Amino acid sequence: GISLYRPGPMDFIPQYIRGKEHPDKIVYDCPQLEPILEPTYGCIVYQEQVMQIVRDLGGYTLGRSDLVRRAMSKKKAAVMNQERKNFVYGNEAEGVPGCLAAGIGEDVANRIFDEMTDFARYAFNKSHAACYAVVSYQTAWLKYYYPVEFMAALMTSVIDNPGKVAEYIQTCRQMKIRILPPDINEGQGGFSVRGGAILYGLSAIKSVGRPVIDAIIRERAAGGPFTDIRNFAERMTGGEVNKRAVENFIKAGALDCLGGTRRQLMLVCGQVMDAAAAERKKAMTGQMSLFDLMDASEKQEYAIQLPNVGEFPKEQILMFEKEVLGIYVSGHPLESWTQLIEKNCTARTTDFALDEETGTAPVPDGQPVIMGGMVTGKSVKYTKKNQPMAFFMLEDLVGQVETVVFPKTYERYNKLLEEDARVLVRGHAQSEDDKPSKLICDRIWPFEEVPREVWLQFETIADYEKAARAIDEIILGSDGRDRCVIYVKSPRAVKRLGAGMTFGLTDRVREALEALVGPENVKVTSTTLVKL
Repeated sequence: GISLYRPGPMDFIPQYIRGKEHPDKIVYDCPQLEPILEPTYGCIVYQEQVMQIVRDLGGYTLGRSDLVRRAMSKKKAAVMNQERKNFVYGNEAEGVPGCLAAGIGEDVANRIFDEMTDFARYAFNKSHAACYAVVSYQTAWLKYYYPVEFMAALMTSVIDNPGKVAEYIQTCRQMKIRILPPDINEGQGGFSVRGGAILYGLSAIKSVGRPVIDAIIRERAAGGPFTDIRNFAERMTGGEVNKRAVENFIKAGALDCLGGTRRQLMLVCGQVMDAAAAERKKAMTGQMSLFDLMDASEKQEYAIQLPNVGEFPKEQILMFEKEVLGIYVSGHPLESWTQLIEKNCTARTTDFALDEETGTAPVPDGQPVIMGGMVTGKSVKYTKKNQPMAFFMLEDLVGQVETVVFPKTYERYNKLLEEDARVLVRGHAQSEDDKPSKLICDRIWPFEEVPREVWLQFETIADYEKAARAIDEIILGSDGRDRCVIYVKSPRAVKRLGAGMTFGLTDRVREALEALVGPENVKVTSTTLVKL
């Protein structure tokens, strides 16, 4: 499979399948080919078969057969023309008998050589393919039987590439694997597993070097888990951990295990770090304080008091995670729009990133695409004709792509390009040497213009009729383009409310509908608005 699914050999796949299903119908150009191609149902699949053909049919030596293989893969036309003559007619001076000497006709020999040439341009050797197959089988086995551990190891392998990590986190969510924020009491440098979920790697936190992580893990092993933020500061101050590192730990969620909200911890961390540093300084000079003379119960009374300020808004938590981890962990600002993006978009931002092996982006230059995401980092510049144009990053669930809006397009859609606006963008890819491709925009739609359908489920028609008036009152109080669909389980029936009953599905409307019929009976689906 690995050897066939490549340009060149791929053309033989239908022939391979026919030969596998009907081995009695395989026809060989000459009897000498049968022992060589019988294991692969009459098809050339491996480079070793090319080498064996020129040896057994043309009388080549082992060394010379490898030179032919190399010339074919390098597409050396002059060498191949000469080797064709040698293969078909022989070369007495170089000790090559040729196919004619083996009783193989000229036309048959040329046809075999043509087939080898077409195949060998992108062919695999069997030994290489066998190594790939073993590793592929091992990884498939691990992913099937140990999916959480497998994905944790996979993300650790790309921990310095936030784009790849974000892509794999999206895969984890599709696999129903939870991703937990970093945790200084249980986390490791890389991604690890806790109770069927993946714990984010501590070394992925920005401005926190590996020595800091190693020091925390050593202290945790020696003195047990950290109990609160003061205990953490007292045990780690004076080493590699400074105020900025602690703030980044808080923003990433790594100190959630110490109690208190992230907002509370941010407000007290400076005070706690200063106090811990002062205590350490006194200890180094041999000074004692009244605090040193207290027993454990008395010290508890003087424990740091967290202010009653609640938690940051969800959007702020996500922004902090993005700031210090490069991605969102607790959720994503676009997660409620996932279905809309999947239904309307033809590419993701990762399709614009350079492939490590090929050095090019998966989406080809000029390819028309539809993308969906948030507007971030917008800047406006002016052309030589003093016309405004815009550059911004379009951020989707897995990464970002630089987007260019030329003057005419910007004039039409500039009001839609506010920071954090959710938009669909139609355009085309523009590739650049050794850089990720850009998206050249030609049209923009706000997400709100894509109608959604809100399905409400009822057991019987009578149940719906009881709730009908309340449904009308809820949805008619909100303007928009969304539609309501009623589904009755017994008998199975679907009713779409009329065009005059469109509304906007705000959080308030959704909560009211869920309170009326139960969250399990409310389902939101997106429609397809945009076409290339």
